[in-house]
Amino acid sequence: MNQPMPTAGADGLSSARALDPKYYFGDAVHALERQWVFGRSWQLVAHRAELAEPGDHVLTDVAGTPVVILRGADGGLRAFPNVCRHRAGPLVLCSGRGLKNLRCRYHGWLYDASGQLLAAPDMQEADGFRVTDVRLPELQVREWQGLVFVALDAGAPDFDAVYAGIVERVRPVDLGAMQWVRRESWDVACNWKVYVDNYLEGYHVPMVHPGLARAIDYADYEVDLAEWYSLQHSPLRGSADTYGEGEALYFFIYPNVMLNVMPGRLGTNRVLPLGPGRCRVDFEWFHAPTPEARARMDNDRELTNTVQDEDVAICERVQQGLASGHYTPGRLSPRREAGVWHFHQHLRAAYAAAAGVAAG
Repeated sequence: MNQPMPTAGADGLSSARALDPKYYFGDAVHALERQWVFGRSWQLVAHRAELAEPGDHVLTDVAGTPVVILRGADGGLRAFPNVCRHRAGPLVLCSGRGLKNLRCRYHGWLYDASGQLLAAPDMQEADGFRVTDVRLPELQVREWQGLVFVALDAGAPDFDAVYAGIVERVRPVDLGAMQWVRRESWDVACNWKVYVDNYLEGYHVPMVHPGLARAIDYADYEVDLAEWYSLQHSPLRGSADTYGEGEALYFFIYPNVMLNVMPGRLGTNRVLPLGPGRCRVDFEWFHAPTPEARARMDNDRELTNTVQDEDVAICERVQQGLASGHYTPGRLSPRREAGVWHFHQHLRAAYAAAAGVAAG
């Protein structure tokens, strides 16, 4: 599963420092990340239950682009910018069911479910205009283990490479058999990367999360690195009614997707920037089709919400610390913060690519 990662040298984990605080502020960084981080990656946008039948559709936002995902009559998924080719009107106004075609809500141009223009009212006198010449640009879309992802840029990494090895690692848990339970969201007064940094290490658990610290074995808390994701894992202890017996598996898939796998259960998080200093974290919970798995999920709801409240509080304090003018990048713990380093290395690569294009 794991890909070799460098461990020595100026950029290696053994000598690593945290990301420069200048990347946690400002409209320029926010715009750069929209294009070079979120615009060039696979974004979690929906789950199978929302797109179960032909005509089901989801309207969402990916890196500032309005996107509609549609289940076609052939059973396939297609994704398009929710932008008419005429004058940028919206094709749908909300998520829903029973959609056969896409009709612009501005001037009525009509597209079929494959994105082909079928009709354009009052365009007969436009020289050389033919409906057959007009199609919606199709975006990459992928359904995996009941989750649906979209990539805006054709240069996004191969999806199978990004998620390679996760299904095998979580067995006998069957992610694809999970049933959706609920969704909740938190708005947090910090840069999105502060929240991700916090997720990526268990270093803070003994200090910040006393309830969680009693449920996991911190001494055996380990971090594995793959090419596009990191995995934090720990044996569960003393939590049979809440978490069950086995392992807690916390996958972070660059740049903003989290899969939290417990015995019989899955929690997904996606961290979305709302601006340079605010983010939203969307949580969704799924359980295996057994009463025991659902009962454990209900039992751990209070602890889950407590942990999230604790994370929000510390992340907002960290954002204040980054803005204080009294912080320079600190050394990272090779034992506890390998996931943070891995994330920062991907970000540094994205920033370097953007700088290379700007310089060229």
